[in-house]
Amino acid sequence: MSLPHLPPELSDDDLDRYARHIVLKEVGGMGQRRLKGAKVLIIGLGGIGAPAALYLAAAGIGTLGLLDNDSVSLSNLQRQVLYSTGDVGALKADVAQARLSALNPHATLNLHPVRLTPDTAAEIIRGYDIVLDGCDNFETRHLVNRTCMAQGKTLVSGALGRFSGQVAVYKGAPCYQCLVPEIPPDAETCERVGIVGALAGIIGSMGALEVIKLITGAGNPLIGKLLIFDGLSMTSRVIALPSEPDCRICGGGRV
Repeated sequence: MSLPHLPPELSDDDLDRYARHIVLKEVGGMGQRRLKGAKVLIIGLGGIGAPAALYLAAAGIGTLGLLDNDSVSLSNLQRQVLYSTGDVGALKADVAQARLSALNPHATLNLHPVRLTPDTAAEIIRGYDIVLDGCDNFETRHLVNRTCMAQGKTLVSGALGRFSGQVAVYKGAPCYQCLVPEIPPDAETCERVGIVGALAGIIGSMGALEVIKLITGAGNPLIGKLLIFDGLSMTSRVIALPSEPDCRICGGGRV
C-alpha cells in the first residue's frame, strides 16, 4: 500500500466534519489526513459496496473509485441502501456519484461504469492504494486478486450468503487464491438462495472499517485472516488463512 508520505492538511471544514474521528487516539489528526490523501477503489456497488461507499465517503477518503456497470433494479433495494425507488433503471455508478457527493462534496469520485476484464483491470487498479472487492462472482474475484497481488495492492474482500458473511484482508501471501483455489462448480447466488438485507450492511461496514484501519494504522486489520459472521446466532469467529505453497498467484509467500 502506497499512501502519501505527507498527507494533505485538514481544512476548517474538515476539522468540524471529522471531529469524532480526530478525538480518537487511534486516528487523530494525522490519521484523518491519511484518509484524506488515500485512494480507494470499490469494485461492485451492490450489497457490500453500497454501504461501504457511504461509510468511506463519510469517513473522508480523499479519492473513491466506483466500479460497476450494472443498473439499479427493484430487487436491489431490499439491501442496497445507496439507491431509492426512483433510481430503478439508472446506472449504479451515476446514482452513487450523486448520493456520495451530497454526503461529502469534498471527496473526489472516479466513475468506472465498466465490467472489470483482464484487459482493463491492471490500468484501473493501478491508480488506487487499496481495493475493496464486493463483487458477486468468482471470476471477477480471482481477477481482482491476481491484479492486486501483481501490483502489490492491499485487497479487502467481502462475501455474503443467506444469513452469513465473510471479510478478509489480503496483502501478499496468503491471497484469495489460497482460500478459493478453483471456482466452485455449483456456486450459490443471492438470486437463487436469498439473502437477508441487513447482513449486507454489516459486512459492507466491516469492509469499510478494515479500509479505515489499514489507512490510519488503527488496531489490527484482518491481514491473512478471515472473519466469519453468522447472523442467525449473532456470532463471529476469526481464523488464520494458511498460504498454499503451490499457489500460482502469491507463491505461498515464496515470491
